[in-house]
Amino acid sequence: MPKFSISAAGSRPCTLVVCRGCCCGDAAKNPGTDHAGQLARLRAAAAASDGRIAVRTTDCLGPCGQANVMVVQPSSRARQRGARATWLGWILDDDATDDILAWAEQGGPGVAEPPATLALQVIPPPSETRKRAR
Repeated sequence: MPKFSISAAGSRPCTLVVCRGCCCGDAAKNPGTDHAGQLARLRAAAAASDGRIAVRTTDCLGPCGQANVMVVQPSSRARQRGARATWLGWILDDDATDDILAWAEQGGPGVAEPPATLALQVIPPPSETRKRAR
């Protein structure tokens, strides 16, 4: 698995956090999705990005009803300018994966606008959902 490094200046690339917990990545929940192929494509793109994109997996991000969930985290520089992570749900096909990779290649949150096709897949982070429920 490709690793990214944080430079002496503390610069972290746009990072794709891919949920692969109880529901995300589960062929029984989303049988028409090539979960392993999707993750392999993301990792290959990161390896070819010269450090502009990183990919990591996590066990569970929380919004299981919207599996597959992915978080696009801004680079350190974009975060310093106020960019925040974008949570995406229902990342189940090659088109969604292509759109995420294109956006990350352009710099991700705070650097480039996401493709319009991803607008319907933006979901609130679990912490925002909890705040609204109170």
